Amino acid sequence: MNPVRPQTKSEHGDLLFKCQHCASPLIVDAAAAGMTLNCQRCGKPTVVPMMSVPVSPTSPQELTDLQRKLKENESQRTEVTGYINQLSIQLHRWKLRLQTLNERKDELEEEVRKNS
Repeated sequence: MNPVRPQTKSEHGDLLFKCQHCASPLIVDAAAAGMTLNCQRCGKPTVVPMMSVPVSPTSPQELTDLQRKLKENESQRTEVTGYINQLSIQLHRWKLRLQTLNERKDELEEEVRKNS
């Protein structure tokens, strides 16, 4: 296997590199840095570098594949971000509801103490 060499990270937090066996351009989330993944084209294990490797597609098809993967990845990132935002809003609502219930509990306990 080729040694992992220092490279630069893409603006979207993805790592761009080539398979060590077939030189197919690959894109993964930056969280996969240092892991070994199977290449989508040849299926052989490939070490994900710590940072992006300059990828120069050798054919128009590789460039098209790379652009498609980037578009698909960005679409998935947008979808996940939307889910996170929705869940954050829901969490905030539940926190407000819990706060209201705690305040009501305190009021009722105070009322019980007064009437005891």
